[in-house]
Amino acid sequence: MITAMVVRSSHHNQWAARAGDLALALICLLGAIAFLYPFALGRAEAGFAQAHATTAPIFFALLGPALLALLVAELSAGRLNTRILAVLGVLTGVVAVLRLPAGPGDSPTFFFLIMLAGYVYGARFGFLLGALALLVSALLTGGVGPWLPFQMFVSGWMGMSAGLLAPLGRRLRAGGWGEIGLLVSFGYFWGFLFGALMNLWFWPFAPPGELGWEPGSGLVATLRQYAIFYTVTSLAWDAVRAFGNAVLIALLGRPVLKELRRFRDRFWFTVEGQE
Repeated sequence: MITAMVVRSSHHNQWAARAGDLALALICLLGAIAFLYPFALGRAEAGFAQAHATTAPIFFALLGPALLALLVAELSAGRLNTRILAVLGVLTGVVAVLRLPAGPGDSPTFFFLIMLAGYVYGARFGFLLGALALLVSALLTGGVGPWLPFQMFVSGWMGMSAGLLAPLGRRLRAGGWGEIGLLVSFGYFWGFLFGALMNLWFWPFAPPGELGWEPGSGLVATLRQYAIFYTVTSLAWDAVRAFGNAVLIALLGRPVLKELRRFRDRFWFTVEGQE
């Protein structure tokens, strides 16, 4: 009887794990569609001022239940437990508060914590933290608008990619300069990538001209047009964000990683026979 219960529990965990993987894949697909569909349909007649005015609420309405489904699947699969869920809630609040003193290029004080937490707790945790923290911070600051679901997607991808970086970091000494250097480089890179991705939520709707997208352009021409737009409008701001990410990770990375790992090791547990 006990063996049968363990087998059923193991099968349940496997199905829940697959459901979690599927939920995350569908969320990422939804994000890709949200950013790229204007290029397939052409520039909306409403123009820049009304960019995604109709579609953003739809993406937001789909993203919320999808995040909940991912969270439930992760709990059911045992990849999250109630204690780690509490850590997720605390970190979401901390990241949201750290975003309040937003400066040039948006405050890097919250980017660095999303990356470090995703690196320690894994890709799915990182995605949930990034997406939920941006939602909470928007509610706190009144920053709710058509850009919000796009910010949630990109910050989620940031945390997720940090989790995917972790296997490479395990080859390095925990807390050593090699690991910190890896994370500093990662944070610097994401300082630019965040801005480059976020520009895409409105760039297809920008007025036509030298800096705007020309519908019907081929892939190479579109990339060339965007490179010019990004260099002129965003590169300097994103350089500030990238520098801030790198500095904060270099200064605070070691103690923050130590504490995150301490809580992970203290709060994580597995039930014997259910692996």
